[in-house]
Amino acid sequence: MSKPAVVLLSGGLDSATTAAIARSDDYALHAISVDYGQRHRFELDAAARVARSLEVQQHIFQRIDLSIFGGSALTADIEVPKNRDIEEMDQGIPVTYVPARNTIFLALSLAFAEVVGAGDIFIGVNAVDYSGYPDCRREFIKAFEQMANLATKAAVQGTSRCTIHTPLIDLSKGEIICRGTELGVDYSLTHSCYDPDARGISCGICDACVLRLRGFSEARLTDPLRYQT
Repeated sequence: MSKPAVVLLSGGLDSATTAAIARSDDYALHAISVDYGQRHRFELDAAARVARSLEVQQHIFQRIDLSIFGGSALTADIEVPKNRDIEEMDQGIPVTYVPARNTIFLALSLAFAEVVGAGDIFIGVNAVDYSGYPDCRREFIKAFEQMANLATKAAVQGTSRCTIHTPLIDLSKGEIICRGTELGVDYSLTHSCYDPDARGISCGICDACVLRLRGFSEARLTDPLRYQT
């Protein structure tokens, strides 16, 4: 019988691949997607498509409005950086960083995991290709896992311990795409762009689009998404 696992599903390329990896490891998937007040809902629509394609057992959407704090180009009226090369992206923490986002997402996943009886949480953070986000680092994941095992009923009572899985953390974007392709991920269902147009068509020049396109080039595959540029 498959063990239950919670997977954070944003609708992006990385989270779709992470979910596919968890499924290939014979976990029964309980997906959570967070409507956090981001600039658009296209990634949430993508999350629903990906969840259906992977036949997850349960998919919930959690609303928590981080736009009330602002502080990020993804949640406030701040311009999304565009036309940057990889060297520029590698300088400091970008304005697209959403304060404490992964901390909040993992906390919600932890609560969900306790309810469904899961000791395993999957998140698609990556530390090889550029992200610049402090909450994508291995040190952060390890610290959160330690905290989780001090904070949950199951861990305190000794019935289950929390393990946070980061199967993409040491992979390049090209390697992630190759792995997902091997597992049958349909990347046409995903969405990565920070600033799509009103139809949901990706801009092609924000950091997320640049890294995605670079990854497909490295993998020697064609990105199935349409782009404005």
